[in-house]
Amino acid sequence: MNWLGWLHDFFTDPAHRSGPDSVLNRLLEHLAFSAEALALAALIALPLGLLIGYWGRGMFLVTALTGVARALPTLGLVTLTVLLAGVGDAAVLVPLTALAVPPLLVAAAEGVRGTDPDTRDAARGIGLTHPQTLFQVCVPAALPTLLAGFRTAAVQVIATATVAAYVGQGGLGRYVIDGLATRNFATTAGGALLVVLLAVAVQLLFSLLIRYASPRGARTGLVDDPAGSPALLKESV
Repeated sequence: MNWLGWLHDFFTDPAHRSGPDSVLNRLLEHLAFSAEALALAALIALPLGLLIGYWGRGMFLVTALTGVARALPTLGLVTLTVLLAGVGDAAVLVPLTALAVPPLLVAAAEGVRGTDPDTRDAARGIGLTHPQTLFQVCVPAALPTLLAGFRTAAVQVIATATVAAYVGQGGLGRYVIDGLATRNFATTAGGALLVVLLAVAVQLLFSLLIRYASPRGARTGLVDDPAGSPALLKESV
């Protein structure tokens, strides 16, 4: 049976329309895991990144932490967390949070560090304190870069949140893992497609947010990609 046939069987299955195994329920579970991981990563990465970017010190720390976090194997972290804390939400949130921290940390540090020095000096010259300069001048200027960091982190987390099924949790990964275990390739194909569509939708959503957060004169240009490569915003003024 081809892919179209598998997808037809998946989306016409009554079990996927209502109940605990419905597409809507699995989607909400997947989004919940992803949102919690992003929130935890933001609480860790943003304060540190903003301070490092503002004072211009400790970029070596950003590079080191980013390199270490990106080298951590997700399934290895899941296994270690299960051994230490048992099966539960922590087994999913720990590796997903570790995955989301690097792009957010880099985006916060680079975004604030890239603020026009003359603008910062002018803010200090009119009497703004360092915290006021950071949050009233630097953070708004860094918003497109921060959103680019959230875009990278969100897509990575959504694509990786399928590991929740390995430890008996829900989410769209439940379809993929259960389908492989029972050789029900229609379920596997449907789950994989839903993960891809969700990741693409989030990518497009953040791209729109970046577009409207960018100054009109800068909508055609480059926004630093926290993953390390420039992302071109193809917008017309």
